[in-house]
Amino acid sequence: MASLIRSSSAALTSHITDWRRVALVGVATIVTAVFANILVYYLGHMTVGYDPQFTILADVGTTIFFTIIPATVAVLLYALLLRFARHPARTFAITAVVVFVVTNIPDFTYIPTAPGATTGQTAVLVLMHTVAAAVIVGLLTRFARPAH
Repeated sequence: MASLIRSSSAALTSHITDWRRVALVGVATIVTAVFANILVYYLGHMTVGYDPQFTILADVGTTIFFTIIPATVAVLLYALLLRFARHPARTFAITAVVVFVVTNIPDFTYIPTAPGATTGQTAVLVLMHTVAAAVIVGLLTRFARPAH
């Protein structure tokens, strides 16, 4: 009976999370993802140029907005997984892959039909998704891990 109590208490204490660190890593992740996509935005503009009719890349503000929102949702999801999932990093990574694939579907179906769209601009959008996903998954799962 004593070993059962010890193993139960060990299971409860094995998933300790430093929430201050998670918050700091979360903010750093959002900021890093935004700056990385701003860099991709400007490099893409220098490389392929953006058609003014292509409103998705009309200005950097759209890129910032559409990076902040999903990055924030990802940070909140990862925090929930840290609290409730047995394997938060693995669960988050699997979820991120699914979300990444789903968010790229419009890039290959709708975006090519948008006014002013070019293959180069579509490639920039896919690259932005890839960069944001790599930054978000990489930083959160590496630096916001639970202590064991």
